[in-house]
Amino acid sequence: MRNKYLYKKLIIGSIVLGTVISAGSCSRDLEREPSLGLTSAVLYKDFNNYKPALAKIYAGLAIGGQGDQNNGDANTDIGGIDGGFSNYLRQMFSMQVLTTDEAVIAWSDSGLPEMHKMAWDSSNPFVTAIYYRIFNVIAVSNEFIKNTTDEKLATNGISGSNLTEAKYMRAEARFLRAQSYYHALDLFGNVPYITETTDIISSAPPRIARAELFKYVEAELLACANDLKDARTNEYGRADKAAAWSLLARLYLNAQVYTGTGRYTDCITYCNKIISAGYSLKPNYGSLFMADNNVANPEVILSVNYDGTSTKTYGGSTFMVHAAIGGSMPADQFGVNGGWGGLRTTKSLVNLFAGSPNDQRGNFYTNGQNLEINNIATFTDGYAFIKYKNIKYANGAPGSDASGNFVDADIPLYRLADIYLMYGEAVMRGGSGGNAVTALGYVNALRTRAGGTSVASINTDFFLDERSREMSWEATRRTDLIRYGKFTSGSYVWPWKGGVKDGKAVEDYRNLFPIPANDIVANPNLVQNPGY
Repeated sequence: MRNKYLYKKLIIGSIVLGTVISAGSCSRDLEREPSLGLTSAVLYKDFNNYKPALAKIYAGLAIGGQGDQNNGDANTDIGGIDGGFSNYLRQMFSMQVLTTDEAVIAWSDSGLPEMHKMAWDSSNPFVTAIYYRIFNVIAVSNEFIKNTTDEKLATNGISGSNLTEAKYMRAEARFLRAQSYYHALDLFGNVPYITETTDIISSAPPRIARAELFKYVEAELLACANDLKDARTNEYGRADKAAAWSLLARLYLNAQVYTGTGRYTDCITYCNKIISAGYSLKPNYGSLFMADNNVANPEVILSVNYDGTSTKTYGGSTFMVHAAIGGSMPADQFGVNGGWGGLRTTKSLVNLFAGSPNDQRGNFYTNGQNLEINNIATFTDGYAFIKYKNIKYANGAPGSDASGNFVDADIPLYRLADIYLMYGEAVMRGGSGGNAVTALGYVNALRTRAGGTSVASINTDFFLDERSREMSWEATRRTDLIRYGKFTSGSYVWPWKGGVKDGKAVEDYRNLFPIPANDIVANPNLVQNPGY
């Protein structure tokens, strides 16, 4: 089912079921009863409330707050942080893209310049924002999971087809919780650990070590892979078995980093399951990131959905479009009313397309832009990079918001192209269950789709560059560079890495972000990551 409107209606309908978590007190505020006097005891007796309650978890990825008709970031879920500026996906971009060779941003907001220069500390507001966004989703998920056990469902009289659907929803909530714990595992390593059964009233949440959290996320995803709806049978924008398989593949591809033990065969196993489930590449690469990318999209496994008239947020694809427009770029050609003059890319990404000038994935705006970045704060230093547009591929019309403020394009979390590349890299790293000939075929399918040139051979190192060509600005780059030992080291530098124009190595401890200082103070069970 591909009804985008239903999903948007879900998001907006969920605002009455929100939880509010105060920044600086994550350790004690990870569970709250739903607001507006609607307690769990009342809410879960009526099955009509289940879908909006589940939508609130999804909304935690898409928008910044409880929202209203004019601003989905209003009444922010995270106290003390602007709802749009701290949006989950916007801050994933900050962590995974702004810290790498894929992007710089001109703005001077407190803590923002430090992201690309790799000089953040435990008080950085952007690091703090993603940390609390992660645990907000975990908290809301826990509340849903706690109230949908078999015992609770029986007590509340949920039966028949409603009971079947409620169990599917519970599996979705477990997946969304596992996904956020995966982000915590990847970004922070050792974090607070709270499930639906944790008593956080009498004591602070315990700390879980990274290797143990890996086991937990793996176990949850394996359970979800059994309990979710079959691949490609759930509503568009909702998780199914293939979403769990996708995150398992990503978890296993990075297992060497997280646990010290490679799991490349397991990565291939789950890539194969997805590939066999009937997904296919969208014929036109650019259409994956346009205003109508929800229509006839056989490639996307799970997306975060946006609509300019229903999910009005200054994060998500609204940020991705507006922030990347500046200089002489004509905003109307992107379906919006103006640019914010922020995001560009570095010559490191530009150079990845030097041998394939017709590759649509290297879509750079160069008119009036300098390749060299002499000053990060100057938008015309650095080529602009065109990824998302608020234009419909079908007819060239702008998105649904007549004002041109908000964007319709959905953001894919997992898509088949990523699966192809994970498969190939895992094969090159020695995993069983796949082969190099098939991997090469997948790579050339992606390159041909984008108008690039085919390659005759591949190796492990090839995939780091190819992932950036295919997945640029899709919030995977930092994790990829860490897996290759190039995020902090001097073996690969890019403009302004380490705060110098030509780039330099930084300390290895920056492979993890710091636990926010507020939470270290609030929770005596936590231990700050080394170096901070």
